[in-house]
Amino acid sequence: MAVFAGIFSSASGGPRRLEGNFRQIATGFDNPVYVAQPASEPRTLYVVERPGRIVALAGGKRRTFLDIHGRVESGSSEQGLLSVAFSPAYAKNHRFYVYYTNRDGNIEIDTLVSRRGRAVSSSRRRLLLVDHRANDNHNGGQLQFGPDGRLYAGTGDGGSGGDPPNNSQNLSRRLGKLLRLNGNRWQVFAYGFRNPWRFSFDRANGDLYIGDVGEGAWEEIDYRPRSATGLANYGWSAYEGLVSYKPSRLNHAGALVKPVQAYSHNGGHCSVTGGYVYRGSAVPSARGRYFYGDYCTGEIWSLRVSGGRALDNRREPGRIGSLSSFGQGVNGSLYAVSLNGGLYRLSG
Repeated sequence: MAVFAGIFSSASGGPRRLEGNFRQIATGFDNPVYVAQPASEPRTLYVVERPGRIVALAGGKRRTFLDIHGRVESGSSEQGLLSVAFSPAYAKNHRFYVYYTNRDGNIEIDTLVSRRGRAVSSSRRRLLLVDHRANDNHNGGQLQFGPDGRLYAGTGDGGSGGDPPNNSQNLSRRLGKLLRLNGNRWQVFAYGFRNPWRFSFDRANGDLYIGDVGEGAWEEIDYRPRSATGLANYGWSAYEGLVSYKPSRLNHAGALVKPVQAYSHNGGHCSVTGGYVYRGSAVPSARGRYFYGDYCTGEIWSLRVSGGRALDNRREPGRIGSLSSFGQGVNGSLYAVSLNGGLYRLSG
């Protein structure tokens, strides 16, 4: 199942509205797929638009922070500019990172610097290029800095259905992996992913949460405590969720880790959108809960993890149609974006 299975449209104007606990705070973005905020800019949100632009939103005003649409291939529903990550030292070095599919259809991660609130195009430097020409789906797309201060990137299995080349279980390939940048070298931190559409680290304790998009039947949430050591295998394509898929493919390197939460495609569900553990102050009852959703239904759930187990998984009120991503603010606020053009904030 594709990450984005809906029809893309760009909303403009319209009233601010409440979708359950999420309030729409802006609209009119062009296929937004992520929202981020550097620690040094608590009043500015950066919205990533799939066609190749990042828009800075502050005080109700917008400006183009980055425009690389000429480098980005966004012709299919899963390609495009997919995320941004700001250096933990952004206030001093003004360095940030972008993940996108380039004009050849390959995965590319670049680093740039900004000056006076805009990206400096001449500063662009490529950090990673992964061959993805065989198919246009399952591109992964998330960048995050971990509690160790290193940059992490999540790649998809290379596309098609069922991972025909078995990329995900092959440690010699960079597809279907969670990669970590160590100096100038990318390491395989974890593997066995189909399409990790959004992963995040709990800002309170460093625990890792991953939403991995399933094939035709199951969606899953994966979890790794910060205290865990060694290589982890999250199972695809030997398993889909908790169910055997092609078990003979299983690579026995490292520890096999099963999902802490899985849900079926019953009821119109199709594609998980991973989120964040809420650490804000606006909704005290939500603190410590991990929020995630489903792209097709727009439904949102939250859960707590204790002792490595998911507890109290609950459906949150309201829906966000075409839910493409969540994002986190400097103060722990939780945001969400919809491919229909809306930006939302958890307000209780």
